[in-house]
Parts: sequence; C-alpha cells; structure tokens
Amino acid sequence: MTVRMAMVTIDCADPRRLAEFWTAALGTTVAQDFGGEFLFLAPPEGGLSLGLQRVPEPRAGKNRVHIDLGSEDREQEVKRLVGLGATELGEHEVPGFAWTVLADPEGNEFCVSGSRHE
Repeated sequence: MTVRMAMVTIDCADPRRLAEFWTAALGTTVAQDFGGEFLFLAPPEGGLSLGLQRVPEPRAGKNRVHIDLGSEDREQEVKRLVGLGATELGEHEVPGFAWTVLADPEGNEFCVSGSRHE
C-alpha cells in the first residue's frame, strides 16, 4: 500500500468565508461543500487540494504546519494577496533564499517565496 499527499487542510471558524480568499488567491474553485463544515478547493490543473474545516476553537499560537507558495515575482504577489485580504507579517532571508510571511483573513500564516521549493 502506498500513500500520497492529497490535500492540506486549514482549520477555521467560517470555511465558506475563508474560501472567498483562498479561491481568489490560488485560482481554485470550491469542488465540494459539505454543508459549510468542510470545503474542498481544487486547482483547475489538478494537483494538491486545499481543505477548509470548521473548528469550534479559535486559532492559538503559531501554526505548526503552513502553506508555502512560490512566485516568480514575490513582491507583486504579496501585494496582490494583501489586496485580497491577507496581512503581511514579515520578511525573512537566508543566504540564497527569501520569503514573506502573511496571514489569511482568519490569521492562518502562510509564506510566499521567490521560487518554488524543489
């Protein structure tokens, strides 16, 4: 038996509201909506899906897992995401690699780097 990465899921208070941000940010669509409790967001070209799952408790502390997005123009992409409702939290750099940390409208952190991780 073999397993594969199928989806990354974000816990949130309001999956439908948060889907508005993530579908615009990633160019995905809501492929399935399970009564507003769980939504599958599917990229049009296939690949890894994003799940949004309603949970009763608020987010507390730093995310232990987060999404890393890659872009050829990180600065422009960060501006676009902030325009959609993200909050810029900080810039980071190590020799040869730089990224921006953002938060989605519910405070879930994610990053945008200048190139895709290999």
